[in-house]
Amino acid sequence: MNKNTTVLLTLVLAAGCVSQPQEAYPPPLDPSRTVSVQDCTRPLEDSGGNLMCRDVTEAERRAMAAEQERQARARREAEERAARERAERERAEQLALEEAARKKREAEEEAARKARAAEEERLAAERRRLEEEAARKAEEERARQRAEQEAREAAARECRRLEQERSAGREMLANFVATYGKDEEFKGIAGQISAFLAKPRKVKPCPPAP
Repeated sequence: MNKNTTVLLTLVLAAGCVSQPQEAYPPPLDPSRTVSVQDCTRPLEDSGGNLMCRDVTEAERRAMAAEQERQARARREAEERAARERAERERAEQLALEEAARKKREAEEEAARKARAAEEERLAAERRRLEEEAARKAEEERARQRAEQEAREAAARECRRLEQERSAGREMLANFVATYGKDEEFKGIAGQISAFLAKPRKVKPCPPAP
C-alpha cells in the first residue's frame, strides 16, 4: 500500500472517530476467509476473499509473467501430452481392432479351408466308391459274359459231339446194311434200317464254333 493510500485511510478513520466515537475501530477480518493479494496497478478481481492491494515491482511482474508463461507452457505441454496419449490410445485400440479382425478373418479362412478339405475328401470318397462299384459291376459283367460264352461253347461242343455220335451211328447202320443186308437172316432188319436211314432228318444245326 503506497503512502497516499495510507494517509487517506488515516484521515477517514480520524473523521469517523470524531463523528461516531462508538465506531472508532473497524471489525477484525474474518480469519476463515482467504486473502487475495493483487496488483494495485491493474483492475482488481473479486475472488470471494479478503483483498490485499499492493504495489508489484517490475521484477515481480516479470516473475509473475514468467510464472504465467511457465504455467501456460505446462498446460500446453500437458494438453499436447494428453493429445499424444489419446492418439496413442486410439491407435492402440485401432490396432487391437485390426488384429482382432485379422484373427477373425484368419479363423474364418481356416474354417472355410477345413470345410473345403472335408468336402473334397467326401467327394473323393464318393468317387472312389462309385469307381469301386463300377469296377465291381464291370467284373461281374465280364464274369457273366465269360460264363455265357463258356456255356455257349459247351453247348456247341455237346451239340457237335451228339451230331458226331449220330453220324457215326448212321454210318454204322449204313455199313451194317451194306455188309449184312443181303443175308437172309438180316434182310428184315436191314430193310427197316434202310427205311429209317431214308427218312429226312429234322436236326437242329449246331451253333458255329467260337
